[in-house]
Amino acid sequence: MPRVLVADDDVDFLDAVTLAAEYVDLEVVRATTGDELLAALADDGPFDAILTDIAMPWMTGLHVIHSARRSGWRQPVIMMSGFYDPVILGQVAELGEHVSFLLKPFTLRELYTALRAALRPAPAVEKPMPLALQAIRVRATVL
Repeated sequence: MPRVLVADDDVDFLDAVTLAAEYVDLEVVRATTGDELLAALADDGPFDAILTDIAMPWMTGLHVIHSARRSGWRQPVIMMSGFYDPVILGQVAELGEHVSFLLKPFTLRELYTALRAALRPAPAVEKPMPLALQAIRVRATVL
C-alpha cells in the first residue's frame, strides 16, 4: 500500500484530503505544521509522495520541501495553496522533477489526477464512489 504524507494546518481540509486518500487505499500520515511535516519526513518515512500546503505555521511546506530536496530527497510532491501567486509558482517549479501544484479549492478528480501522476502504479481511483465522497468539494479557508 503506498504511503503518503499529507500536511495542512486547516484540520477540516486535512480531514477531507485524508478521507479521499484513504478511500483509494493509501496509507496516510498527517501533519498540521511545518515542524510536524519535517519531523514526519525524518522519523516516519519513507513516503511514496507528499501532499503539503504551502502556508503553514512555523515553517512553510515550501521551505520543508526545499530543505528535503537539498538533502537528496526526490519523491513526488503535490504542493497545495489557496493563493495563486506567480512568485510562489516559480518557487514550486524550482523544486525540480516530480512536483505538481493544486490550487484550492480543487475537486476530487483533480486530487486523484495529481495522485495518479505522483504514484506509479496509480491508486485504484476508478471504483464507484459512495455518495458521501461524491459530495465532497474540498475548499480552502481564506483568512
